[in-house]
Amino acid sequence: MPDVRLASPQGKWILLTTVLGSSMAMLDSTVVNVALPRIGRDLDANLSALQWTVNAYMVTLAGLILLGGALGDRFGRRKVFVVGVVWFALASLLCGIAPNAGVLIAARALQGVGGALLTPGSLALIQASFHPDDRGRAVGLWSGFGGIGAAVGPFVGGWLVDGPGWRWVFLLNVPLALVCVPVALRHVPESGDQRAHGRFDVLGAVLGALALALVTYALIEAGEGGAVVVVSAVAGLAAAVAFVVVERRRPDPMMPLDIFASRQFTAVNLVTLCVYAALGGFFFLAALQLQVVVGYSALAAGTALLPTTVLMLLLSARSGELADRIGPRIPLTVGPLLCAAGMLMMLRVGPGASYVADVLPALVVLGLGLVTLVAPLTATVLGSVSVVRAGLASGINNAAARAAGLIAVAALPLLAGMGEEAYREPAAFDTAFGKAMGWCAGALVVGAVIAAAVVRRPPPDCRRPECLRHGGVTAPPLEGEPVRKRLG
Repeated sequence: MPDVRLASPQGKWILLTTVLGSSMAMLDSTVVNVALPRIGRDLDANLSALQWTVNAYMVTLAGLILLGGALGDRFGRRKVFVVGVVWFALASLLCGIAPNAGVLIAARALQGVGGALLTPGSLALIQASFHPDDRGRAVGLWSGFGGIGAAVGPFVGGWLVDGPGWRWVFLLNVPLALVCVPVALRHVPESGDQRAHGRFDVLGAVLGALALALVTYALIEAGEGGAVVVVSAVAGLAAAVAFVVVERRRPDPMMPLDIFASRQFTAVNLVTLCVYAALGGFFFLAALQLQVVVGYSALAAGTALLPTTVLMLLLSARSGELADRIGPRIPLTVGPLLCAAGMLMMLRVGPGASYVADVLPALVVLGLGLVTLVAPLTATVLGSVSVVRAGLASGINNAAARAAGLIAVAALPLLAGMGEEAYREPAAFDTAFGKAMGWCAGALVVGAVIAAAVVRRPPPDCRRPECLRHGGVTAPPLEGEPVRKRLG
């Protein structure tokens, strides 16, 4: 039985190191978009390279995050968390000194591996270390501080890009790791899951990541055409089919397919795919639109996007309470529709746009939509399966959200007709941005229709997440309780 109390010095150190670790991954996911125009100019990179700068990280993170949680259960959560922090910091250092776009993309992929190790571990350490009476408050503080980090991330990123330079967006992770690792080794107790056994589903993890990488490559390079693109697309689909076959046949699969026997769980994950595809595409393109077309500096663009995160941080807990009273169907229907309206309002954001009259109203509506849907979505995912599978369900939902975002970043420029040099041509980018917002709004409407048709109120005794107050918008929060994950 974990017995660390939150008020104790050890409890405060545990909270500090887990917040620092999770903030490293969260900061990178929120600030890199703001730095993309400057990265493109300094490294003479085309739009495909900028897409890969975002997606190389997401491919390895989404493909390996379930395996990362299983490694922590088996070999010790503190050990795997520390390895993840060190790995992430070294990859960040490589990003910061990258001489060209190719090295930067490879380093971003390595960052994703580190993120897959530390992201599930940060919350799992809290769940495994604190006394049950303090666990809910500790998770709430972890989530709240993470939300603050997400809120200030774009601001800090913009300041770094306009000041010392975009490389410091990555180099900042090194001093954070130098604080995080010693504190973790000295103050965080080791924990694991004694019930974890069997072989790891490494083949499933590799096939999943390979399928995402190949399909992403085919989408990004589709504008160029050629046999390589066709072969990549076919190979990616084949890897996806092989992943399903392997998961069906393995005795201890990374993603047991029988979890999708729950109609509610399947439906909510489809809603997740629609919502986070739209969000991933929006935050990738909006930072570029504000800088390339409207003429904002990196700092101004990062600051301009703050309202969505601030609204989530302030109001998501109340949204979760409302969903408990009225059920998830209405919030999961209304929320995506509000987000779609906010994205369509972004069509007014062009040359000479006013922040107060054009940008802010769109972001407020988008933020209210996120407030309405994110907490109920997380709760409904966990309420759709048995308690012992809550960690697995949350991990699958988180991986689905990240995969949706990376596919959107790969596909939207193709669907919107963006050329390789589009981000250097304000008029062309503005036209393509408008088309992309239409696609994003359409995905959100599809998600709302699915929720209205299929989602129902979970049973009264269903699993409830402990972290409803959060500010992240790129993926739902992970439920980190050390339950038995059938991952190995």
